[in-house]
Amino acid sequence: MKLMNNGYTPHERFSLRNHPLFHEKWVQDLIANDPTILGLGDLVMRDRERIQPRAGRLDLLLQDPETKRRYEVELQLGATDEAHIVRTIEYWDIERKRYPQYDHCAVLIAEDITSRFLKVVSLFNGTIPLIAIQMSALRIGESVTLVFTTVMDELSRGSIDEDEDAESTPTDRAYWEKRGSKATVGLADQLLVLLKGLHPSLELKDNKFYIGLSKDGQPYNFATFRPKKNQINLELKLPQTDELDAKIEDAGLETLEYSKRWNTYRLRLTPEDIKTKAPVLKELTTTAYERRSSL
Repeated sequence: MKLMNNGYTPHERFSLRNHPLFHEKWVQDLIANDPTILGLGDLVMRDRERIQPRAGRLDLLLQDPETKRRYEVELQLGATDEAHIVRTIEYWDIERKRYPQYDHCAVLIAEDITSRFLKVVSLFNGTIPLIAIQMSALRIGESVTLVFTTVMDELSRGSIDEDEDAESTPTDRAYWEKRGSKATVGLADQLLVLLKGLHPSLELKDNKFYIGLSKDGQPYNFATFRPKKNQINLELKLPQTDELDAKIEDAGLETLEYSKRWNTYRLRLTPEDIKTKAPVLKELTTTAYERRSSL
């Protein structure tokens, strides 16, 4: 391959629409063999050309092996159109209703996503988890490559840490002793002793909707606490995995439904749990702390 000045090699953009060799199946094969080329993370292919009841076929179904989140992917060679977005949302809706135990996200891929189309798509963002990706086919010398650019990402939802002015309105210990009891607020103190081994500056922070944590005086809510009358609910910000599910079940800890919206495990703890199951609680909180520290 001949190199131009300073090693630069010119490229030529071309359309895949109606191309005799680089057709939609070719694109599907590339993504199926390596879903990471989309830039959505370390995904794996779950299915392709997935039959939808009375609604055609879903191009690709991808999944995050850690969080188990599923991505319903629709391809469109050339410019996208209204039918494409309707089909994308329809397939996403079918899959989330068939498999509600998973979190789902619709992904729309096209060669040309116009500003007008983005305005239409943005109307759904916030109510429907939707990602729009523009696909560019480039010819570089004798080789061909695809470049995937996210032109509209899923609406980012604020975390608990970011919402200090609303949900995290400061309160005091008396507030929680009234909502729960002195005994269950005391369980938060016992859990804090466990957490101090992770970092000595960790402290409890009383807020209106939960008791959070601070580290060096700043919010650090990898774990939050909600004292009740007879127990305390411990919430850990961790992606759901089979390994964690098994660990919690084997320990005999009582769980509430996993929060997919907040990626949070919710455990209902009694004084006996904190006394006899401290090792597994320490292991779980350490995992949540390390994950928060890596972000």
